[in-house]
Amino acid sequence: MAQALGVDVGGTGIKAAVVDLSTGELVTERVRVETPKGGKPGPVVETIAGLVSDAKWEGDLGVAFPAVIRGGVAFSAANVDKHWIGTDVAALVQEAVGVKPTVLNDADAAGLAEIRHGAGLNVGGVVLVLTLGTGIGSALFVDGTLVPNTEFGHLELDGHDAERKAAELAREREDLSWKQWAHRGRALPQTRRQPALAGPDPARRRRVSKVSEKWLPFIDVRPPVQPASLRNEAGIVGAAMATADPVAGR
Repeated sequence: MAQALGVDVGGTGIKAAVVDLSTGELVTERVRVETPKGGKPGPVVETIAGLVSDAKWEGDLGVAFPAVIRGGVAFSAANVDKHWIGTDVAALVQEAVGVKPTVLNDADAAGLAEIRHGAGLNVGGVVLVLTLGTGIGSALFVDGTLVPNTEFGHLELDGHDAERKAAELAREREDLSWKQWAHRGRALPQTRRQPALAGPDPARRRRVSKVSEKWLPFIDVRPPVQPASLRNEAGIVGAAMATADPVAGR
């Protein structure tokens, strides 16, 4: 049974578990620790190393990280310290744990999980997976192949990044009703006209996919929209699966 350890780095928490790559199921208990205050590289890497050590893991390691990732290097920083920009995340983690990890964008990781084992399974053509939480993440697939680092959450909406106006955090911050918040989904047609959207999936602690019946009826776009199914485990599962994916982590 092929397994890998998946680590999902978020702005408020870092989660990890060993995953069965053939089924997408967690084979160890999911462990969550707080993200070090400020989210700076040194403390975050130390926390990742602690999770790997606690798991007594020496095999394949995947890390989902909130940034544009190319070749293991962060080219942006969402909800973590800006010192990550230009940092070789893979090299830092390898130095700390002794295993070279596969590092990929956190939304891409969640998308991989949904496409292989969740709501996007066996869905052909173009599929867009969205994560709605502190921000908005996106993972785009064409016939099951990941198009990495799309970052649709940074499209412009009313003069702002879309995630500033339409993420779950914006709903909480502005005390919007579910209907008011869902109407901000008008940003979605700007991305694709004909994908099957599998999502949203929750990011971090917010679980809007669990209450999708409260807002999905108000989403008016051409593509079919459905809630993601793996919820809070998607990032972990996708990070682990990325270790065997030829596109993830490039």
